[in-house]
Amino acid sequence: MGIRSLLVLTVLHMKSRGAESVPLIYPAWVDVRDVANAHILAFENPSASGRYCLVERVLQFSEFVKLMRELFPDINLPEKCGDDHPFASSYKVSRERAESLGLKFTPVEVTLKDTFESLRARNLF
Repeated sequence: MGIRSLLVLTVLHMKSRGAESVPLIYPAWVDVRDVANAHILAFENPSASGRYCLVERVLQFSEFVKLMRELFPDINLPEKCGDDHPFASSYKVSRERAESLGLKFTPVEVTLKDTFESLRARNLF
């Protein structure tokens, strides 16, 4: 299961159960369309070799929920983080190698908006 699917299921679970807090996790975000594009770019580039980390951004789950509330204010999601230190340090992943292929990452805000609008259009959210 991809991180996108996992997080969608987590949000749906939190919403259906009336969760009072947000889990303290730091997933690495990438749009599945960027992953597909990276495969094409690597295939077309003769100098491409090895592995490429595809991460648009590392975003704490509470930041994800904040973005969701901004994009979809009618969704009832928790505001409290499930830890006393919700803004503990995160980590970063270099995008330089992937961008050297010509990859332009889709901002996480666009990915979230597109994902949840797609779910709503199918009456899944």
